[in-house]
Amino acid sequence: MPAFGDLFTDLRGEDRTLRVSYHPDRGAVVLSLWSGTLCRGSFRMPADDVDRLLGLLSAVRAAADGDDTAGPGTAAVEVPAAVTEPAVERTGDISGTARRVALPAVPAPRVA
Repeated sequence: MPAFGDLFTDLRGEDRTLRVSYHPDRGAVVLSLWSGTLCRGSFRMPADDVDRLLGLLSAVRAAADGDDTAGPGTAAVEVPAAVTEPAVERTGDISGTARRVALPAVPAPRVA
């Protein structure tokens, strides 16, 4: 892990962690999900998006504290307006694709 980063444990336990590391040479913050010593997934965030993430986390903290306004220890960060993203083409309903169906058993040939 780079010298600049931190490790967070999952509420569910089971050796699940979130690693956050900063890579100044790439201008990126990497968020990676770990299960023990196995990396399950990662996300490379441009360092320019960190302020937007901090704004969201500050709002979450204020909401968790039951405070509608930023109080002590909660930096009031204005979240910039969302950048217009290209439209995503929707090709149909995929809600049923998460269902897992077992394939039919194919008998194995017998060798004498």
